[in-house]
Amino acid sequence: MEASFRPVSFLFLAFLFLPNFLFFFFCAGLSELRCIDTERQALLNFKQHLIDPSNRLSSWTAHGDCCLWEGVVCHNLTGHVHELHLRTFYPEGGFTTEEQLKLIGGQDLSDNYFQGPIPVDLQNMTSLSHLDLSWNNFNSSIPNWLYSLSRLEFLNLGGNNLQGTISSAIGNLTSAVSIRIDLPSNRLNQETFLIQGFQMWFLLHFGTCLHSSISKSLPQSNPWRNSKKSLILSASVIDLSSNHFKGPLPCISSNVYVLDLSNNSFSRSISHFFCFKVNEPKMIAHLNLEKNLLSGIIPDCLMNWNNLEVLNLRNNNFSGSIPASMGSLTYLKSLHLYNNTFSGKLPSSLKNCEMLVIIDVAENRFAGNIPSWIGHRCTSLMILSLRSNYFHGHIPKELCALTSLQILDLSHNKLSGSIPRCVKNFSAMATNNISNDHLNSYSISHYDGEILPLESALLVIKGNILEYSTILQLVKSIDFSKNNLSGEIPKEVTSLQGLQSLNLSYNFLIGSIPENIGTMGSLESIDFSLNQLSGQIPSSMSSLTFLNHLNLSNNNLTGKIPLSTQLQSLNPSSYVGNKLCGPPLTVNCTTNGVKPNNENISSKETGGLEVDWFYVSMALGFVVGFWSVCGPLLLNKQWRIMYFQFLDHMWYKLKGVVSF
Repeated sequence: MEASFRPVSFLFLAFLFLPNFLFFFFCAGLSELRCIDTERQALLNFKQHLIDPSNRLSSWTAHGDCCLWEGVVCHNLTGHVHELHLRTFYPEGGFTTEEQLKLIGGQDLSDNYFQGPIPVDLQNMTSLSHLDLSWNNFNSSIPNWLYSLSRLEFLNLGGNNLQGTISSAIGNLTSAVSIRIDLPSNRLNQETFLIQGFQMWFLLHFGTCLHSSISKSLPQSNPWRNSKKSLILSASVIDLSSNHFKGPLPCISSNVYVLDLSNNSFSRSISHFFCFKVNEPKMIAHLNLEKNLLSGIIPDCLMNWNNLEVLNLRNNNFSGSIPASMGSLTYLKSLHLYNNTFSGKLPSSLKNCEMLVIIDVAENRFAGNIPSWIGHRCTSLMILSLRSNYFHGHIPKELCALTSLQILDLSHNKLSGSIPRCVKNFSAMATNNISNDHLNSYSISHYDGEILPLESALLVIKGNILEYSTILQLVKSIDFSKNNLSGEIPKEVTSLQGLQSLNLSYNFLIGSIPENIGTMGSLESIDFSLNQLSGQIPSSMSSLTFLNHLNLSNNNLTGKIPLSTQLQSLNPSSYVGNKLCGPPLTVNCTTNGVKPNNENISSKETGGLEVDWFYVSMALGFVVGFWSVCGPLLLNKQWRIMYFQFLDHMWYKLKGVVSF
């Protein structure tokens, strides 16, 4: 029995120690792993074509281990050069890639300003997984052999002078995670194509960079339709923005997560786009179609687009009303419909979109009352822009429940009534603290670390229309201009001490400017022009040290302009159409220590002329003096004879003195 167990025990001990033996064997072998001679020589030849002003390639010596050289990464098992990181080096001219570096896994040659065609020797690097040739001066077409690198995961050709066409062979890059070609002035004439999701987070980027001129079109067939790999992250990013695509919108797979087709020339209706496979749920969360030539109505096919978080349809030619199915977008955070011709009322179904952070429907033809449900249901709202529509009625007090609101633009409508006193409840405007960055919380991070802010807004501030994006979360503004508002400016507005811009111009506001407006220390722009405000400019306004735009023109303001660096440095046109005096106006506030504006009010109000008492007293003195002397001479004959005898006597004496 014991003898029969001995073989078993031996085998047991062998299996027990074998893993440890193999571990130490391989570790010892790897510790002696050195660079392959042919690849070291290839790198030395490659070094000859580079200018090294900072001598960063000093470690690249003929007898050194290239795996220890700066910028070189070798494979842990095979010893082959796997990656080259040479971003910041400048070659003397074009470079030649050695055939011996056939198994390089990643090559970063960006920011080196290489010139000429893309080197053909790169086609021998069949194991390339990362190829970055961006920001150089390559001026050839995209070679077809580039599409045969089946292991390529990252490709960046942006910022070059590439020409020609994009071949349909791009579909062979089935391992691709990110493809960036970055074309600003290309003339791509793609009519329609279908792009499906990749197995991983995929970025197809033809966005804005330098001087590329890819012409003709993208492949019309779906280049990845034969890919049989499963979707791991269920997410895809497609960025074809800032090109010259035209024709109808392409249809997309339900697996696309981000689609950016902005700033192109896509046209016609979008019914086929939204209603494509209408019963199939869509994964898309971000859709950007702004700055195209799209037209027609939005079809009532949004029921299965309920994963949308950002919907941007700005600057198109859409018309009609908003479909009720938009209320199905319960995850919607950002709605941009700016500059279209939408009409009708805002549908009540939008109250289901309780996660909305931005509502921008400016420059349309919406009408009716401002819905009160916005204040009750959209409690996370930070931007509400209803500018340049046909809304009428009062400003609903329910809006005051929007404590996170930072930008409120109701200008260019037909609103009436008074400004609600509950504006003090806009607590986000009452503090100088920077709010949580919800506006850019759904930015996309590219594989190279670049962050693209997805949110922007066009705001009228300081009299100019400006687009804010990266600093949008820092802006705090109220604009009620060009309406029919009446009543006084509520003093409660002065509690909004974080407000930067306040525009109440072109209304019928009366009363005086709130006395403690100087407590709004963050104000940079104030416009109260073309109202019926009266009284004096509050002296506290001189403490607004950030103020650089002020317009109080065409009111009934009186008195002296308070003294401060800001108020006196402004253009005098900011004060015209009032009864003001003092710098920067040329009207002097004091004459002999008298303030004419305060003393002349009664005569002006009664319709009389202004009286200058200096000239009155001079005329009165002349009359009194004349009759005091001449009156007695005319009335008393004896005094008159004596007066003339006195004059004759003085005349003879004067004549004698002169003749002497």
